Amino acid sequence: MAQTLETPQGRKLAYHLTAGQGPCVVFLGGLKSDMQGTKAVFLEDWARREGRAFLRFDYSGHGDSSGDFTDGCIGDWAQDTLAAVSALTTGRIVPVGSSMGGWQSLLLCRAMPERIAGLVTIAAAPDFTEDGYWASFTDAQKQQLDTVGHVELPSDYMEPYIITKRMIEDGRKQLVLRSPLHLPFTVRFLQGTADTAVSVATAVRLLEHATGPDMQLQLVKDADHRFSDDRCLGLMQAAVHEVLDKAVDA
Repeated sequence: MAQTLETPQGRKLAYHLTAGQGPCVVFLGGLKSDMQGTKAVFLEDWARREGRAFLRFDYSGHGDSSGDFTDGCIGDWAQDTLAAVSALTTGRIVPVGSSMGGWQSLLLCRAMPERIAGLVTIAAAPDFTEDGYWASFTDAQKQQLDTVGHVELPSDYMEPYIITKRMIEDGRKQLVLRSPLHLPFTVRFLQGTADTAVSVATAVRLLEHATGPDMQLQLVKDADHRFSDDRCLGLMQAAVHEVLDKAVDA
């Protein structure tokens, strides 16, 4: 049964916290996904077996948390992430960010660098509201965003995404690829070559843009955006394990 945390903004976030040794692994899910996803539950099971602290939660407008998805934006979910980490964890953490959660993990690294012991991302999608959505919108869609306030985009995985004007405008305040992004800890980026939502070019751009002493990008041939088959889950677990080992040695 999920527990609930109220954020400083008054939003109610559902979460599961597993007690154990630190650094705490914090899973950050993707856009319109929730903490019941395969990767989150897999990592929680692993953490429990290892006696390691682990946190998964739903952003507002996602899963069992309060609010509607269409009312949210990247900045709101960054506030949610900061609230969950601040209230529910102590000491250093290792964020594991999937897709939009990869962007969130980078924002978290900027917001509380002193708390970050290392980072793992899976198909990270930094700046996607600008470089993915806005860049691909037709003039008609841009006009619809202004007049109606939202556009609908098809999804490979669920019902259409409703992309609001607020999400686009707020996204511009959260961009991480237009200014220095220093990650002074062990970082492992994982990316599938068959991902139709996040391109290999995006993963390479992030790798080239960010600076840090120990950063690697692992490309997995034929892996898709879900990155949830046994092979991919094993690679994710290995990356988290490596980052934790290096954090302990640091």
